[in-house]
Amino acid sequence: MRNVLVTGGSRGIGLAIARRLVASGDYKVIAAARRESEDLERAIREAGADRLHFRAFDLGQTDKIPAFVKELRDAFGAIYGLVNNAGIGTEGLLANMRNSEIEALIRLNVLSPIVLTKYVVRHMMADGAGRIVNISSIIASTGYNGLSVYAASKAAAGGFTRSLAREVGKLDITVNAIAPGFVDTELTKSLDDDGRRRIAGRSALRRLPEADDVASMVEYLLGEGGRNITGTVLTVDAGNTA
Repeated sequence: MRNVLVTGGSRGIGLAIARRLVASGDYKVIAAARRESEDLERAIREAGADRLHFRAFDLGQTDKIPAFVKELRDAFGAIYGLVNNAGIGTEGLLANMRNSEIEALIRLNVLSPIVLTKYVVRHMMADGAGRIVNISSIIASTGYNGLSVYAASKAAAGGFTRSLAREVGKLDITVNAIAPGFVDTELTKSLDDDGRRRIAGRSALRRLPEADDVASMVEYLLGEGGRNITGTVLTVDAGNTA
């Protein structure tokens, strides 16, 4: 059974990924987040503490990431999969955003996953295998009013994915990104029912994708089907960008 580290694994898309991977029977999942949610606690009880684990960690503290990765390696052994899902989606017009808000968003959405990947991929390179999945967003390519900094951070994930895939491909490590559409989590919290209906109405399938749709794609990329897919950004948006 292979170990997979999922950041931001206590809620939303991250928790859906953790649940899906555990249910497959092929993976042990380490869900990292600043705090354990009630939903994650319930998922651990259902899956069994030997299959789904929680580790409290603030990825914003990038100087502590090397020790965190070493602790995981010592406790669980080789980490086969890394899902960089943790992030924040602070809304606000750029002209009105505080510099501290911009810095915090870029730190957590760009710097933290890059530094975490650096220390995890070193072990993958030594092991001669691994799968990395970065969670981006369709906002990176479409843009959205009030999310310019968020969009910049998610666009960074695409460039990082493509370049790292070339660096580590010869060692049988794949690196991909998934760009979800308006999934019913952080990005849609501020939308009312009419707003959701308008977005769904613009989609080819006339609906919003769900967190489990993203989780299903992660499972595919980690599995045998994803062995020759690398350096790409896969869109899961019910045809919003079609």
